[in-house]
Amino acid sequence: MDRRDGSRADVIPISDAPSAPQTVSLPRPTRPAGHGRVGVVLVSHSQELAAATRALALAIVNTDNPAPVAATGGALADGLGTSALLIAAAARRVDQGHGVAVLCDLGSAVSTVLALLADADEHGLPFPVRFANAPFVEGAVAAVTTATAGGDLSAVLDAAEETYRQHKI
Repeated sequence: MDRRDGSRADVIPISDAPSAPQTVSLPRPTRPAGHGRVGVVLVSHSQELAAATRALALAIVNTDNPAPVAATGGALADGLGTSALLIAAAARRVDQGHGVAVLCDLGSAVSTVLALLADADEHGLPFPVRFANAPFVEGAVAAVTTATAGGDLSAVLDAAEETYRQHKI
């Protein structure tokens, strides 16, 4: 083999090199557990509904290493409702530095989340946190699936919001 400067290089076939492996197997690319994923927060008026939606999304993803997902619902004093404190705490729990997507079940939960996001710094929210305007269950499954696959925050939001456009018949 000629070099650019015109001199000849010694060429040894890789199979003859002293340190060459007998078989070449490339490592399967894996993402370290809990590293570099978008977090997802599911906000419902009912803690049970939020937890069931989380469980469904994680069951569908079916992996030992899913994206972080928090389910929050109910008021601080138990019962139905939404709590800005619980939502903010959930967002901090799932934050891995790549953003957090928040999905809600009903209109007043949406209002609570949007008010929380308007004063994100005051409430100690991680950055960035974005609201996904998506159906709760279908959006949750799409968001968790995309986040688990390593999608960025924009991709997670797009996947969740795309579920609005998917008709069931």
